[in-house]
Amino acid sequence: MPVNLVNVETVSKVYGTRALLDAVSLGVSEGDRIGVVGRNGDGKTTLVRLLAGLEEPDSGRVTHSGGLRLGVLTQHDSLDPAATVRHEVIGDLADHEWAGDARIRDVLGGLFGGLDMPGFPQGLDTVIGPLSGGERRRIALAKLLIAEQDLLVLDEPTNHLDVEGIAWLARHLGARRSALVCVTHDRWFLDQVCTRMWDVQRGRVHEYDGGYSDYVFARAERERIAATEEARRRNLVRKELAWLRRGAPARTSKPRFRIEAANELIRDVPPPRDSSELMRFASSRLGKTVFDMEDVTVQAGPKVLLRHLTWQLGPGDRFALVGVNGAGKTSLLRALASAAVSDGDEQPAAGRVKVGRTVRLGYLSQDVVELDPGLRVLEAVQQIRERVDLGKGREMTAGQLCETFGFGKEKQWTPCGDLSGGERRRLQLLRLLMDEPNVLFLDEPTNDLDIETLNQLEDVLDGWPGSLLVISHDRFFIERTTDRVYALLGDGALRMLPRGVDEYLERRAAMERTVPAPARPAASEAPVKTVSAAASRAAAKELQRIERRLDRITEKESDLHGRIADHATDFEKVARLDAELRELSGERERLETQWLELAEDA
Repeated sequence: MPVNLVNVETVSKVYGTRALLDAVSLGVSEGDRIGVVGRNGDGKTTLVRLLAGLEEPDSGRVTHSGGLRLGVLTQHDSLDPAATVRHEVIGDLADHEWAGDARIRDVLGGLFGGLDMPGFPQGLDTVIGPLSGGERRRIALAKLLIAEQDLLVLDEPTNHLDVEGIAWLARHLGARRSALVCVTHDRWFLDQVCTRMWDVQRGRVHEYDGGYSDYVFARAERERIAATEEARRRNLVRKELAWLRRGAPARTSKPRFRIEAANELIRDVPPPRDSSELMRFASSRLGKTVFDMEDVTVQAGPKVLLRHLTWQLGPGDRFALVGVNGAGKTSLLRALASAAVSDGDEQPAAGRVKVGRTVRLGYLSQDVVELDPGLRVLEAVQQIRERVDLGKGREMTAGQLCETFGFGKEKQWTPCGDLSGGERRRLQLLRLLMDEPNVLFLDEPTNDLDIETLNQLEDVLDGWPGSLLVISHDRFFIERTTDRVYALLGDGALRMLPRGVDEYLERRAAMERTVPAPARPAASEAPVKTVSAAASRAAAKELQRIERRLDRITEKESDLHGRIADHATDFEKVARLDAELRELSGERERLETQWLELAEDA
């Protein structure tokens, strides 16, 4: 029988006139791995702070088991700015003591890329004060994970971690014996780590078994059983459910209720995106050329990040960029954006970027734009435009789009100076969409957004007919909104990964396992194998042709799956369709092999 670690009994908490928690009763036991979701401002952080004893409830009580070893990661660290990383993380342990501790080595390697902490000026002896918020947060997380805990309470632990860091953290937490309560908007992380979900809504906490995908299924089933009206039946939970069942069926391997009911619920829901229709519409808006890069070198100061890059972003393309921090993802976006805003006059250090004449770029950077603090939310949006066309016949007023992104009628008259960080980020995104761009660059768009807002953004992007380039550590968002993943592996090249983020992590793991040969050239030297610029350009063009063919095969495979389902009782027709499907699968394998061979020369 698992030991109960924390009891929450009829707890209520009120801020102003709003009840964030109303007579909530919960418990955390040994072995629990609980994910906490809900809209920004609905009380997720308040719940975990009460759970951890950082706040007192207005009524009810929170009790901890005797001798509970509790570790808490809040959104604001309490590190000593005058201390070094060594002092905060390792304490007084001698080098041979901590270097011989497998857990310390694992945490330092997972969160900082190695025991020497590359990226920190003096490694472990770096003073904390001048460090960025993201670096300080990783230090606070490392300090927490090195210690032994009975219960870990983590508030947004994936913030400021890259894709590799998040994957490592998921593995690390999965291997720990500690119980876990975690607030995060990273849906892939919730699926990997959590076995129960708490959904905080309107003062109540609804409990579900399983990870995020199971939660989506269960929530949809709950709404079906409640026989809610048709309008609600068509809400975003169903749309995401449809994508989860059709696009990623392996996400949940342990159904915890009647999956048949969930399938019935989505029977009439179309796929999230009609890729062919969007591609045709994008081509009509953008023409043939969007961004063409030829033999381009991208630099950040004196550091060369990308060399001899020949690459194309075409009409309707939806690409994601992944890579280690400092590999050049943001610098690549900036190089493209600089060429666009200067009408091609501002070019990179070498090579040329050609920009289509009809390109209207919207660029969401990681910096939150500061607005007049006295300006109201609705006024800030109306400054850009009164109405917006979101594609597929969807036109909205500024007020309607505000409501879509969680700014209700009352909230629309809130001064911008009173908004939280997440709300300012939402407003920045709103203003960007109101300008009706036909090309979107999104640099870490999921930062500070809750899951419901992410669902709304994904819904808007589903019907948005333009070209999309996304940098994100959120694997779920990447898989949901883009069709192809490119990786910057730190070697000056850009590679398309047919299997997406999984392939990226495999390649990075293989790179880390490889021991450099003694005669290996320095990073600034040319590689041993040389390829002429003309051959490199030819290879890059052939790669793009293969990638377009792979996209068409994906569309045909999707169509064939649908036709097989429609003719399930016609065995002869199913056999013919299945033969076509196998033929396409064989062609895909040949093309992917050819792509990998060409990638060496591109």
